[in-house]
Amino acid sequence: MIFKSNFFRRKAPVLARDLLGSILVTEVDGLRTSGRIVEVEAYRQDEPASHCYGGKTERNKSMFLPGGHLYVYLSYGIHYCANIIAGVEGYGEAVLIRGIEPIEHIEIMRERRGNRVRDRDLANGPGKLTQALGINLSHDGIDLLSTTGPVHLLPGEPVPDSQVRQTPRIGITKAIELPWRWVMSSQKNK
Repeated sequence: MIFKSNFFRRKAPVLARDLLGSILVTEVDGLRTSGRIVEVEAYRQDEPASHCYGGKTERNKSMFLPGGHLYVYLSYGIHYCANIIAGVEGYGEAVLIRGIEPIEHIEIMRERRGNRVRDRDLANGPGKLTQALGINLSHDGIDLLSTTGPVHLLPGEPVPDSQVRQTPRIGITKAIELPWRWVMSSQKNK
């Protein structure tokens, strides 16, 4: 089963909640890895914490693609962050993937992250999960609906509301009052 494009053509705060439980799959250098999305945050063009708040730039141009594409950026020159584009083409909004629960080929993720990293810490942050899955800037703009691409998204088991917490976003200094972070309740509050 795969997603239909209209699933992504919704506002980021609506899409974000429904992405919990989805399976993010990578096939990088002939190695397949995957994880269940367990933590997300929504960002929209009309709020100051968003990368596209000031308009379209070379860095954020993928945020203006139609929903269902991937936006990857380098954060603080250190690690990559992956976002799922939401909404319609021309209006920038996306869902930051903050955490996944590893499913497939944990040993590959462990090698990418360092053999001394505990399994529970392999992908419990935006930079950790991109490293574990092998996502980098070459994946920016990829269509996540294509199951033959190096990064794609598959539907997972729906997550009941009783297992989801909604909170303000973390790690930002602007628009911190917006409750646009969703995390599965089994995950620790970071």
